[in-house]
Amino acid sequence: MTEPIKIDIWSDVACPWCYIGKRKLENGIEAYSSDGEALPVEIEYHSYELSPETPVDFEGDEYDFLAAKGYPREQLEGMLTRVTSIASDVGLDYDYDHLKHTNTVKAHQLIHYAKAHGRQLDMKERLLKAYFVDGRHVGHVSDLADLAAEIGLDRDDVIRSLEADEYLADVRADQAEAQRLGIQGVPFFVLDGKYGVSGAQDAAVFADVLRQVQASRVEVGA
Repeated sequence: MTEPIKIDIWSDVACPWCYIGKRKLENGIEAYSSDGEALPVEIEYHSYELSPETPVDFEGDEYDFLAAKGYPREQLEGMLTRVTSIASDVGLDYDYDHLKHTNTVKAHQLIHYAKAHGRQLDMKERLLKAYFVDGRHVGHVSDLADLAAEIGLDRDDVIRSLEADEYLADVRADQAEAQRLGIQGVPFFVLDGKYGVSGAQDAAVFADVLRQVQASRVEVGA
């Protein structure tokens, strides 16, 4: 059986470009997979916190959050309109009016929990949609457990895991690996352990990189 192309993705739940990049990657994989000789693709998500200092209960809206980060308030409306438009182009209905800023370390632990139970990709998708589209809180243990239960995970066991910080070491290991690789922003994609793609590139870019990875395997006799 041909070895799949592995895509490791560093991403944050609270990153608008990460959700957009996820959709563009998925579309790129679909385009690549339509090739007759395409290889299977395997995806794994890794933790990256853009704003680890954010409190679980942030007081304020998106404008307050970005202004505190140093963005001029007079530019924010245009920025958010642009991001919302780009998200819409890939079928995502961002709702910044109801978005709830929070610390994402527990959400990252939940993604690792879901990985251990074979549901990482489903959990990642649910968390991103909850945050950017549904206006749900993704920082409280009880809210995270509700979202986990929606995809079929054991709510009580999720609470146990998150309250015990069962997967915090895994989150920190992902972050340490990002630092080792020199990753300074997300989304960041590593294909086959050696090809890096930074940012929410167009689907065609991902499809082309996948074809290049496959071609490079043929060249080295993989």
